[in-house]
Amino acid sequence: MKIFKYLIAFTAVVVLTVSCGDDDDIVGGNPATTDFSGTFIQQDQMGRPGINTVFTPTEADENMFNVTIPANGISMFQPTFQSRIEAYYNAYGATYENNILGLDLPTLTTALALDVLQVSPDAPTSYFSAAGVPLTGRAIEDDVIDVSLILLFGGNTGARFDGNNGTPNLVSDNVAQEAGTSSNTFPYLTAAQF
Repeated sequence: MKIFKYLIAFTAVVVLTVSCGDDDDIVGGNPATTDFSGTFIQQDQMGRPGINTVFTPTEADENMFNVTIPANGISMFQPTFQSRIEAYYNAYGATYENNILGLDLPTLTTALALDVLQVSPDAPTSYFSAAGVPLTGRAIEDDVIDVSLILLFGGNTGARFDGNNGTPNLVSDNVAQEAGTSSNTFPYLTAAQF
């Protein structure tokens, strides 16, 4: 029986030794390079969450939005986005008023149709902050859906359709942030809460 135990232990060591490669050595020669020659085709664009999903009326339009160069999206999608927002307001017997950034409806829908996430290297990263620093990027803790809803339905105070005074709550999706603090390193996870 003792020999059997040693044989199992020896077999385990051999298996572990054989399965561990030595592929982390530095390989000689030139470092790998990426070849950017050729023709590339845009497959999708990533901008603000929900814009394409909410404002394009059909699946075909949604797919077209995904493959449209953002600058070309303004002429193609701004009129549709504006008419859809006007229809949302009309459903509540209201008209759009400039939002908390002071954007009128044509300016807002032009920005939505462009749908690129701006990044500012000289300002704090924020989707929106009370200090008035808008759209300089996206911090992990930013509630981008609520910010988008506030910009769309909050009016010039951010609270026009906040669920008070007989108005529906259109400025929040009522989904709370995950409890805890995200780590400062990728993949920026929040510790499990028990």
